[in-house]
Amino acid sequence: MSLATLKSKDLTVEISSLGAEIQSIRDRDGAEYMWQGDPQYWASRAPILFPVAGGFRDDEYVWQGKTYPMAKHGIVRKVEWEMEKNELQQAVFKISRKTEGFPFEYDLRAVFTLRDNRLQVDYAVTNRDAQPFCFSVGAHEAYLTPGGIEDYEIVFDQEENLYHSILEGNLNSHDTQLIAAHTRVLPLKYEYFAVDALVFRSVKSKGVTLRGVKNGRKVRVDFPDHPILMFWDKPGAEYICIEPWCNGPDFVDAPKEIDRKFGFLRLEPGQTITRTHAITIG
Repeated sequence: MSLATLKSKDLTVEISSLGAEIQSIRDRDGAEYMWQGDPQYWASRAPILFPVAGGFRDDEYVWQGKTYPMAKHGIVRKVEWEMEKNELQQAVFKISRKTEGFPFEYDLRAVFTLRDNRLQVDYAVTNRDAQPFCFSVGAHEAYLTPGGIEDYEIVFDQEENLYHSILEGNLNSHDTQLIAAHTRVLPLKYEYFAVDALVFRSVKSKGVTLRGVKNGRKVRVDFPDHPILMFWDKPGAEYICIEPWCNGPDFVDAPKEIDRKFGFLRLEPGQTITRTHAITIG
């Protein structure tokens, strides 16, 4: 395992080659903004989800008539990536790992670019196979909430009617619950996460800000390429995950065919598709 360190006048960012996972984002005063992986609650910090975010019904999918096994959150979170570039303001990690459930020739690159107080994260997938395949990708960064999440709120870029798609285990039912109406501000509550995560499939906003009501801490997440937005916490823990995904959790009665599922991207031989989100501190 190796570590890339990015520096600007505003931030210091550390990224591990294990999972290409962000380990730390500190401001110029040394204040930490990333969850530090306390195993009492959750040992990870910012896993990359590929080729699926969330889980498939029965942990499998069908592509071109063949059934493939696929565990929740995919295959790249807990393995070593190759560090292709490690410069002061940009690091690039690559993985080309094939498995029984994803036996295609591909390159996935995670590109981290730091400019002042903004970290841009690009996930670029290249198909090196002779056949097309389908994939999705999602981010799962956990941000520190000193004092607990109930001292924080999420501010949406646009006024929203926040309909949460209710989960049954890892899967979405077709039922929804209106969490808040005609608002840009969602105060965080531990009760939201008693079952699992909040799943928003129809937000208009392409950016949200985590704002500390008492301490004034701010973390903005822009997600121009991701139609699904999720929030997740382990009740009692001092973090909130802000998760832009391309796909959503499978519905309880979802078709097995991956090209019939919402949010999955078909990648032709030789083609590259990139999905971007960005984290701004303060």
